[in-house]
Amino acid sequence: MYLKDLIIGIVFLLQSTVGSLGNFSLLSCYLINYYIEHRMKTSSLILSNLFTANFLILLSKGLLHTVQTFGIKGFINDFVCKFLLYIQRLGRNVSISSTCFLSVFQAITISPRNSFWMSLKAKVPHHIGLFTSLCWILYMVLNMIFPVYMYNKENRKNLTQKHHLKYCSIVVHDDFISSLYTTIIVLPEILFAFIIIWSSSSMVIILYVHKQSVKHIHSITVSSRTSPESRATHRILALMFTFIGFYALSSILQGCIALVYNPSWWLVNITAIISMCFPSLGPFVMNHDSPFPRLCFI
Repeated sequence: MYLKDLIIGIVFLLQSTVGSLGNFSLLSCYLINYYIEHRMKTSSLILSNLFTANFLILLSKGLLHTVQTFGIKGFINDFVCKFLLYIQRLGRNVSISSTCFLSVFQAITISPRNSFWMSLKAKVPHHIGLFTSLCWILYMVLNMIFPVYMYNKENRKNLTQKHHLKYCSIVVHDDFISSLYTTIIVLPEILFAFIIIWSSSSMVIILYVHKQSVKHIHSITVSSRTSPESRATHRILALMFTFIGFYALSSILQGCIALVYNPSWWLVNITAIISMCFPSLGPFVMNHDSPFPRLCFI
């Protein structure tokens, strides 16, 4: 094994292990909290779906790339490879849509009484469970009916199509199926990204206006602590930039891989690492809403 393979393999292993433990721990906390209180807040429900999707991404993608980087043969056959790729895409789709749901829900929650979203405050919590369930079902079906983007055993002899993974070969697809897949899967992801930017920007503006309106109250109460509006703004911006930065960069790099005839070893592996960054860092960015500290004291 070359030194570069060893280094990349260790990075994949650490990234998938730390990220999986983080997502699984927070998901377990929400489930335990639901078992104790027999109810779950809307934001907790969305985060539970998000952590589940992130865990699936890290488990499937991390396992696939760790095994191939360390050169472990005979562990992943063609069926396992297809299944892991299916889980990986399903997790990515649900992760992006859940992040969008969370951002929009938070924007609706903190919107002022005279805003357009006021009428949705009472309706959204009752329908968010249905939206998340439909999201899982929709992407399960869509990723099943587009096997063209999965790896196929029949093309193992086609070495020009075998540069993505050592033990899987990519199926050759036509322009029509590629365009259809892009329209149904990729374009909604781009739309979700723009919605996240818009809703996050709206929340920052709302928090800034509220902070200015109560500025005289903060000036009377002398305190060295940061205002709640500033802390919330920092969390919103951290989540938005983490999501947009890593997902946008991974999408650009994946486009480069698709366009380049024979992508380099570094391009393929760096793209895989960056695509796993948000699922790995997501729990640590959003852990302020976790019931973990309270459950530990219980």
